[in-house]
Amino acid sequence: MQLELPTPHDLWFALGQFFQAGGWVLYPILLVSILMFALVLERLLYRFFSFPAERRMTLMALAKESVAVKRLSLICELDLALNSQFALIKSLVMLCPLIGLLGTVTGMIQVFDSLALYGTGNPRLMAAGVASATFPTMTGMAVAVAGLLFYNRLQRWSEAERRQLRLQLNHSEGGL
Repeated sequence: MQLELPTPHDLWFALGQFFQAGGWVLYPILLVSILMFALVLERLLYRFFSFPAERRMTLMALAKESVAVKRLSLICELDLALNSQFALIKSLVMLCPLIGLLGTVTGMIQVFDSLALYGTGNPRLMAAGVASATFPTMTGMAVAVAGLLFYNRLQRWSEAERRQLRLQLNHSEGGL
């Protein structure tokens, strides 16, 4: 027996069904997740491509510079570049579950509307409202967890680089 992979058409259809069942709140979650992962990707690209060159140039400039204020300024500039975008990524991570909770509220309103109009005799309408309430919550939490994993990893790397820069600054100043 051979495993059949879904076609792109099947995947787009399933994604469309998910967005239809989850309601309009999934679109803001999608927008926030695209922005958050674009920022995470930017930080990853910075980490692997730009930072090593910036670090090397800063260390070379530190070796040539003798004024303490200028040396501190060079380190601070690199530190700012190292920690850029972290506050925004953290805010977007925290925003995802809140948008998901908005979906829960709108989905429950949909359930109560169907109960008020049709009573308890139409379980299909109630099921659509419950799905509309749970899908955004699940999606918001899943996006937040994924974003939090990347954020924590990048934050730990940034802190390790900051400690190493401080040690090199202290070593180059003769232990001051």
